[in-house]
Amino acid sequence: MRFSDQQLKSLNAQFKGIPPEEIISWAISYGKSPVVTTNFRPYEVAILHAVTEVKKDTPVIWCDTGYNTPQTYRHAEEVIARLELNIHLYVPRQSTAHRDVVLGIPQVEDPRHVIFTEQVKLEPFRRAMAEHRPDVWFTNLRKGQTAHRDTLDILSLDKQGVLKVSPFYHWNDAQLDAYLQEAGLPNEHTYFDPTKVLANRECGLHS
Repeated sequence: MRFSDQQLKSLNAQFKGIPPEEIISWAISYGKSPVVTTNFRPYEVAILHAVTEVKKDTPVIWCDTGYNTPQTYRHAEEVIARLELNIHLYVPRQSTAHRDVVLGIPQVEDPRHVIFTEQVKLEPFRRAMAEHRPDVWFTNLRKGQTAHRDTLDILSLDKQGVLKVSPFYHWNDAQLDAYLQEAGLPNEHTYFDPTKVLANRECGLHS
């Protein structure tokens, strides 16, 4: 499944304002190996619910850095159980306790921050994508989150040509709050990403 820039532009214009479930159904009809990625940050439950409402057994890739808050871990367990997610957990090859001794959590200005991000986020993500080999990748990226994400859209292609689908791309927090309330789903705002010490800094997964 390959799309030209013009095809993506046309589809993005067509899909703006379309319910997420319709976008997801369209993407699944074209793809053979869809996945959805999550880190259980705020509002992630929306994409997990929307995708699994369309295709219940969609693999859910969770790359856990090992530094999540207790609230996030409890939230993740609740969502996994409630939505009966087909969860595939990926963690760094080195334990958090070991890394705390030899590296810690470097500040973003520290050259070692590149190594840290590679260990806790990028390598597990590449490993997950290599094992699943998806042709459709569902995410909850939204416009306004970062400057880079503002250059994307509902549909975009990653560097490997995987179709990245963000059906809530044009939604704001209030709209997502209403979506979660209507579906009776929990949300959790106490979240920590150790690779993004500064606001609006890209982690590398979506660039």
